Amino acid sequence: MRQVLIGAVLVLSFLMISLTLVGKSLPRAPRPSAAPANAPSADTSLTLAAAVTVARAAPADFVETVLVTGSLVAREEILVGPEVEGLRITQVLADEGMRVKNGDVLARLVADTLDAQLAQNDAALARATASIAQARSSIVQAEARLVESRNAFERAKPLRQSGVMAESAYDTREQAARTAEAQLVAARDGLTAAEAEKAQIEAQRRELAWRRGRTEVVAPADGIVSRRMARIGGYAAGAAEPMFRIVANGEVELDAEVTETRMAAIRIGQIARVEVTGVGTLDGTVRLISPEVDKATRLGRVRIFLGDNAGLRVGAFARGSIETASGRGLAVPASAILWGSDGASVQVVRANHVETRKVKTGLASGPLVEVREGLSEGETVVSRSGTFLRDGDAVRPVIGDRSKLSDARLDRAVP
Repeated sequence: MRQVLIGAVLVLSFLMISLTLVGKSLPRAPRPSAAPANAPSADTSLTLAAAVTVARAAPADFVETVLVTGSLVAREEILVGPEVEGLRITQVLADEGMRVKNGDVLARLVADTLDAQLAQNDAALARATASIAQARSSIVQAEARLVESRNAFERAKPLRQSGVMAESAYDTREQAARTAEAQLVAARDGLTAAEAEKAQIEAQRRELAWRRGRTEVVAPADGIVSRRMARIGGYAAGAAEPMFRIVANGEVELDAEVTETRMAAIRIGQIARVEVTGVGTLDGTVRLISPEVDKATRLGRVRIFLGDNAGLRVGAFARGSIETASGRGLAVPASAILWGSDGASVQVVRANHVETRKVKTGLASGPLVEVREGLSEGETVVSRSGTFLRDGDAVRPVIGDRSKLSDARLDRAVP
């Protein structure tokens, strides 16, 4: 048994020596060394670059607008009050929201007191007329007495010279002639006074007739009654609130507030689009620009004329946009513009690298800005520029949706 084990060991040793001699390889020619596994290729570098949303500069139409807000007011508000004070209101014929025309009766006042005063004036006028007739009769009588006394005085002159008439009789006739002259003057003055009194009474009658005619409160112009303060049983007073407020011709406009910095761009006659809740969007024009700016709020005011529209309500809130300029030019997203102390610039993508370039901007409309100088049509710019990109940075441009330019963003590529 021992001999068998020794034989097996010898056989295994022989086999191991044989395998060692056979496994030695002959000399081979050297192979070229392989590239490092971690060295990136050109395609791999581009894949790992930052992906940025870009937009192409292309022509577009621009309409620059100024946003405004405010309340609807009457173009012209007419205050209707009583022309005769102290009279009680007996009828109210107009109410809020009614359309009225020039001359329509809005309310009536009591006229009994004025009717009584007119009756008194009629009596005074008749008395003045009678006084005038009496004064004229007195003038005729005074003239007759004057003629008689003058004739008697003339006859007395030769009688006195001949000594037939006493001095006392002569003096009596002379005094009678002078008295007749004075009575004629007094009669004529009495006629003048009677005529003056009649003229005064007639003037009072005209005033009373005018007051009597103003017991009907009428509309001074066409329009819509916006407020009624008159109440039956109340007394008309000019110092109180107006009886009625009328929107002249039903015309309404927007009294809007504008930021101080945008006031210079607004001109009278510019087109505006006004949105009123419940009515929709209306076209208007700038009618008035206030010469003042509120020093506390730094807001100016403009009036936008909207015209006569039954759906508009005075006092309602409205917002609008005024078209201040329009044109056609090269457009880029507003978020693509970088603003610095030396002006505006954009980040152009050329050959997958960023290039910062100075530009001159123009009109702005919504998410787009006009570039007048520094950029050519078809060039691509970073849609949302920022300090995270610098000149020479490698990027992977991704064309964004022009309808969503304001949503441009920077993404990282997924390796």
